[in-house]
Amino acid sequence: MEQVRDERDGPEPAAAYDRIGIGYKNVRRPDPRLGALIRQALGGARTVVNVGAGAGSYEPEDAEVTAVDPSQVMLDQHPGPRKVKAGAEELPFADGAFDAAMAVLTVHHWPDPHRGLRELRRVSRRQAVFTWDPEHRPELWVVEEYLPEIRELDGARFTPLAEVVQAMDAHTVLPFPIPHDFTDGFQSAHWRRPEAYLDPAVRAASSTFATLPPSVVEPAMERLRADLASGAWQRRHAHLLGRESVDYGYRLVVAGES
Repeated sequence: MEQVRDERDGPEPAAAYDRIGIGYKNVRRPDPRLGALIRQALGGARTVVNVGAGAGSYEPEDAEVTAVDPSQVMLDQHPGPRKVKAGAEELPFADGAFDAAMAVLTVHHWPDPHRGLRELRRVSRRQAVFTWDPEHRPELWVVEEYLPEIRELDGARFTPLAEVVQAMDAHTVLPFPIPHDFTDGFQSAHWRRPEAYLDPAVRAASSTFATLPPSVVEPAMERLRADLASGAWQRRHAHLLGRESVDYGYRLVVAGES
């Protein structure tokens, strides 16, 4: 296994994922619909750098992929042979070293997102970044009704979509409504499966839930448990139960060569 250590990494996001990354891939299972969208955006690239690679979700199987992550815990779960321990802001690669760069739900963990996005553009000829827009509405019900603390936390972490587009000089922005049976268990995945949020393992695989203290999360989950038992949640959200997907602000931003 090829592995390069970069001691310039900052303590975050590495520290966060060293803590929550154990068992991550058991909950965060790649969804083929998002995978197809990302593969299309990568345009058949032969060499790809996956920045904030984690356990390797959504990497194209027909490309030579180099996984970059500041967390050793996450790199240890990555199945690929080419792994580099580094932060997004200082990628240890030459200009134009890759056909394409990808980054999936990771930009909000970078200490300097704009610098990291510039690095993606520097080391690759095409970039595909999957992110979430904190200015999008409607808001996920678990935030609005149970954990408004998430709004403040994510609002501070996520770069608004317009800034990501500008920083990347992007030419394409593709919406990705979340299917009701989405398999990748990030925060909005369970919008039609509310009981999933009661599972500590599901919450542990979400950096937002894992960041909030138990004194905040546990009372909120008890309120949700009570609402599910009484049928109050079902009555409030009857309009969701027949939906196949909902747009909660997730976007794939594409830049560089066509």
